[in-house]
Amino acid sequence: QVQLVESGGGSVQAGGSLRLSCAASEYTYITNSMGWFRQAPGKEREGVAPMVTDYSSTTYYADSVKGRFTISQDSANKTVHLQMNTLKPEAAGLYYCGACPAPRTALDTAQYKLWGQGTQVTVSS
Repeated sequence: QVQLVESGGGSVQAGGSLRLSCAASEYTYITNSMGWFRQAPGKEREGVAPMVTDYSSTTYYADSVKGRFTISQDSANKTVHLQMNTLKPEAAGLYYCGACPAPRTALDTAQYKLWGQGTQVTVSS
């Protein structure tokens, strides 16, 4: 069974940067797309940045992170990264990596069939 393992979370001050990584044990049909999601305490999980993991590497960003976050992949190592710059306090939360069988850039959590354990991001003002 495919497993996703996130890493790279931590604590930063507002304006700082973090780079998250999500390593898949293998690329299969279920990882046709992968995405990053954020869940703040007491709130629902929301989409941040998905990408299609084929040769197109098509990406998409939530409006709240456009221009500051970048999702990319290292296909050889089956890893998807999320570079987060100019972090704001509202970006804090538990960040999950998800895998979606459909090759589309979806922000809808219902389309993702596999999740990692999450990595915590704290942003202090």
